[in-house]
Amino acid sequence: MAIHIRRREFILTLGGAAAAWPLAARAQQAAMPVIGFLRPTSAESVAHLLVAFREGLKEAGFVEGQNVTIDYRWVQGQDDRLPEIAADLVRRQVAAIVTPGSTASAFAAKAATKTIPIVFSSGIDPVKSGLVASINRPGGNVTGIYQWAGDLAAKRFEILHELVPAINEIAVIVNPASFEAESVMKEVELAAGTLGLKTKALAASNSSDIDAAFVNIARQRIGAVLVSANAYFTSRRVQFATLATRHAVPAMYSIREYVEVGGLMSYGRNVTDEWRRLGLYVGRILRGEKGLPVEQASRFEFVVNLQTAKALGITVPPSLLARADEVIE
Repeated sequence: MAIHIRRREFILTLGGAAAAWPLAARAQQAAMPVIGFLRPTSAESVAHLLVAFREGLKEAGFVEGQNVTIDYRWVQGQDDRLPEIAADLVRRQVAAIVTPGSTASAFAAKAATKTIPIVFSSGIDPVKSGLVASINRPGGNVTGIYQWAGDLAAKRFEILHELVPAINEIAVIVNPASFEAESVMKEVELAAGTLGLKTKALAASNSSDIDAAFVNIARQRIGAVLVSANAYFTSRRVQFATLATRHAVPAMYSIREYVEVGGLMSYGRNVTDEWRRLGLYVGRILRGEKGLPVEQASRFEFVVNLQTAKALGITVPPSLLARADEVIE
């Protein structure tokens, strides 16, 4: 028997189906887990690291926009806003909060929730700082990746001293507002004393402070500078590299990203690999894994920029070049 549908009824039926499509799409999107992403810098400064983070998520079976949503929150260097933004992510009931390379963000998130999983990456000891109870059994809702540094400051000083044997004093630029400031200076002073070097601590928490620090280094004729690890400093890495070259001061940095934009040398963790593994860790939590221990990583790399060395009139000894993981020519 033939079925006859009037034109008006057909249009109404078709219209109803079309209206249902966006509703279905919205329902599917709403069902996606949401990751709260909290970072005290700008997106532009870590664009390449975001790629690595998404790769890690993909390894765990999650693709942004397909089966997971990421709510990015950038505070543009305004660390005092971290608590309010962390609280807002909690109100949104995100599935997890990730705080890449920022101890301050991790503590802000921890203060905001006792139930939503928090995944951090940090260069300072999470047990001594009070972030977790222990490495193997973090307890609570916080876990992540701890980049064990060991005698990192001593190795950086050794490299600087081998590069410029005549130096007897090294400037250390630190961000006094960071969680790492106190522990960094303790480690630096211990390392310097072992090598018989003096240190000059210079505080910088904004762009003007960084300019002033290099003016002081040049005025006091300090032989070299160590730029401590800090998320805000990384976002200003072009400024650091430019000023070090302008004032003709050999500089050692914490990660390769400085050297890639014209810095002289870096010795530190591989941040790209760290962010990839951080994405993988978040993915495991989204899959339902619980009680994950803090992952300890100890992969470090030494990178040298020979173009910058030439601009500074420095000859890098063959012994250093042989130890370098990468030489930028």
